Amino acid sequence: MNGTPLDGLREQLRGQLITPSDPDYDSARAVYNGMIDRHPAGVVRVAQVADVIASVNFARDNSLPLAIRGGGHSAPGFGTWDRALVIDFVDRTGVRVDPEAGTARAEAGTTWADFNHATHAFGLATTGGIVGSTGISGLTLGGGIGYLSRKYGLSCDNLLSADVVLADGSFVKASEAQNEDLFWALRGGGGNFGVVTSLEYRLHPVDMVHAAIIIYGIEHAETVAKFYRDYIASAPEEFGAFLGFHQGPPVPFLPEEWHGKPVCVVIGMWTGDPAEGEARWQPFLDVAPVAGSLVGPMPYPALNGAFDPLLPKGMQAYWKANFLAELTDDVIAVHLEYGSKVPSVQTSVHLYPIDGAVHRVGKTDTAFVYRDVNFAPVIACMWNDPADNAANVGWVRDYAAALRPYSAPGGYINFMDGDDQDRIRENYGVNYDRLVAVKKKYDPGNLFHVNQNIKPG
Repeated sequence: MNGTPLDGLREQLRGQLITPSDPDYDSARAVYNGMIDRHPAGVVRVAQVADVIASVNFARDNSLPLAIRGGGHSAPGFGTWDRALVIDFVDRTGVRVDPEAGTARAEAGTTWADFNHATHAFGLATTGGIVGSTGISGLTLGGGIGYLSRKYGLSCDNLLSADVVLADGSFVKASEAQNEDLFWALRGGGGNFGVVTSLEYRLHPVDMVHAAIIIYGIEHAETVAKFYRDYIASAPEEFGAFLGFHQGPPVPFLPEEWHGKPVCVVIGMWTGDPAEGEARWQPFLDVAPVAGSLVGPMPYPALNGAFDPLLPKGMQAYWKANFLAELTDDVIAVHLEYGSKVPSVQTSVHLYPIDGAVHRVGKTDTAFVYRDVNFAPVIACMWNDPADNAANVGWVRDYAAALRPYSAPGGYINFMDGDDQDRIRENYGVNYDRLVAVKKKYDPGNLFHVNQNIKPG
């Protein structure tokens, strides 16, 4: 692109257009994953919806790839692309809470830390991610698994409406009453159908929770994993907790001798009667020797952002995901083999429970189809030194491959990487053909293809 066409776009914007000649171009093109080094034609930091419409029209009319960036956490780096126009919502983080209606509308650049801060003031929350710096948009459009999933469903199950700019530049609202087919597809179908500029959520009464971060030496992982499996199977839905494998983090409640050592963790919260909180967690303190723990009442946002200091922007990252019907002994054996070799303190291997309220939504009620599995294991490998890239990517791939014989055909798209495009049909199962039809209707030219892409035919 030469300067003249981009200058034409600049005249249509209230927000900032950053191009390769600008001093802040390198920071503007950077995304969360430091492995991604792409050079877009320009980055539009939108100020209002009109900027989104102008950018969509410009990219379409000039045959430019179009990348959309909310929080920027996409492991494949879909928030940027070579020679593309990037629509960046970094400055659009407003949240309006309606406490009487129990709803909140948030702009597309909002992170879960932003959202939780706004809603917590009213003693309310909805299902969000595990890391506060994750964007609400990408997480919700891909499904949205979090601590509240068992009680209140996925993030997309709590989506009430979305404002969307379509490929033809038109602006529409998607809800159960308007553009119902688009609304169906947005709940799990990712960014394939348009640019979501704001999202409206249903909120629930969540204020102080009885949270726990319990860390065990890896030698106790088999005992802990089998106990967790049995406990979560009958636990009330107010108990939201995941099993994980880490290196011991440098936190005050974990003795230094455990820092950087392989550990097994159980992390989560009890949102039921506060008087029951201590009793709900005591079995996990008794099942095996505890290396370190933090257990007690805390505000929900505090738990939701507990890992943020360990996960700054710019680390190398490579992720994989599957779905598991059950946490069998064979599956546990795979996790013991690979989970004991977690390569960095920033790496997270988590097994999220997605039963309860998630199962009460039908497989075809939203685009998110895996409503009959019990766990969503994710392997989120992150590290600092690019010299470790080949070894760490190999570890993730081998780990995921070892789980595949015990897994459902598809996986959770929010933790898919750039080399997972061949799993698109499997990820959507019986909903895939319907998603293709919605794609043909709203984006027949596949303008929105920088994603886990559903092709229009």
